[in-house]
Amino acid sequence: MEIDGIIGRIATNLEHLKQYTATPGEGCTRLPFTKEARDAVNYLTTIMKEAGMQVREDAAGNVIGVLEGKNPEAPCVMMGSHYDSVINGGDFDGIAGVVCGIEVARQLRDSGIMQDRNFVVVGFCDEEGMRFGTGYFGSGAMLGDRDVEYCKSFKDKDGVSIYDAMVEYGLVPEKIREAAWAEGSIGQFLELHIEQGPVLDTENVEIGLVEGIVGIQRYQVTVHGRADHAGTTPMDMRMDAVDAATKVISKIPDWAREKADGTVATTGYIRTIPGGMNIVAERVEFTVDIRSMNNDNINDIANRIRAALEREVKAMGGSYEINAKLEITPVFLSKEMLSRMEEGCKKHGYSYKYLPSGAGHDSLEIGQVIPTAMLFVPSRDGRSHCPVEFTKYSEFAKATVIITELAMQLLSE
Repeated sequence: MEIDGIIGRIATNLEHLKQYTATPGEGCTRLPFTKEARDAVNYLTTIMKEAGMQVREDAAGNVIGVLEGKNPEAPCVMMGSHYDSVINGGDFDGIAGVVCGIEVARQLRDSGIMQDRNFVVVGFCDEEGMRFGTGYFGSGAMLGDRDVEYCKSFKDKDGVSIYDAMVEYGLVPEKIREAAWAEGSIGQFLELHIEQGPVLDTENVEIGLVEGIVGIQRYQVTVHGRADHAGTTPMDMRMDAVDAATKVISKIPDWAREKADGTVATTGYIRTIPGGMNIVAERVEFTVDIRSMNNDNINDIANRIRAALEREVKAMGGSYEINAKLEITPVFLSKEMLSRMEEGCKKHGYSYKYLPSGAGHDSLEIGQVIPTAMLFVPSRDGRSHCPVEFTKYSEFAKATVIITELAMQLLSE
């Protein structure tokens, strides 16, 4: 394989995709069901076709390219990642995995060997959950885990539901079930992604072989109190939603530290209502994101949050609501496929390291039911979800060489 040509194509495609952002000059903001998402999907469609694939968009907004094999009815080998981003994020998170999947398809085509089974590349819609607070929308739909009620249940900060956003984008939410793939139709799933952490870059390692991905639970919490004058309402006569909420929020990081074992918990969003400097808050809204490779740790922290809310809200005299936005268990990835990629690294002289993923990926959703392998490339200084996110194009190229060889092996079996 000509590595320079691979580097050039990956660079050209990723540089082109950088323009599809709602925040030019301030990182990548490509939220699901927006103009930026549509522009990215259109471009991905073009380069998928150039790589010899048949392309379609499914009912969930996933863009799917198929490189047909001799037996298209056999379980396919699928590779993919997501094309959406966080707000003011980086230019490589997710989208680089889609571009590299297309490059793998191109390498398979250019080998001159028609594979026995289909090789499928997917650009997934809304992995991040940034707009609606959920996540894994496209990959979940592919597994049959999304329906019309789900689409109506979750809304963005402007009150727009997934359902309404899909309609405006040109999709038909009532057809969301059509995005599901039949059981057994996907044989293996592969994903290439930037590490989003500092390990590979710090240790100067070229390839990360991902052993497992953390489970995640996300919650939206609302604490209800009573609005009053900040100067005239005595402290013992207040129903201060901020007082109750912050007593809970302040404990969450320590509960995660107590668990250790890589467990993390984050309150990333807080809003007070009415939000005046001289008004006792009537309501506080906040989010919680809990992650661990040990699902018992996640469940225990979630239970502690509920108990603390019950206690603090009762003392304050108000009420609360806690709504689950996402619950997904940890997944351990295919040891067999990881072992094959390890052999590939040794063959090409690439340094490698086994490591877990503290970030969630489409592989987390799909790996619940389908044999899955994931490969990381270094993130400079470990930075991600921010404008300075960067990975050398040569690192992506090396990774595609490893995954292409794995795909060839799988497709011939």
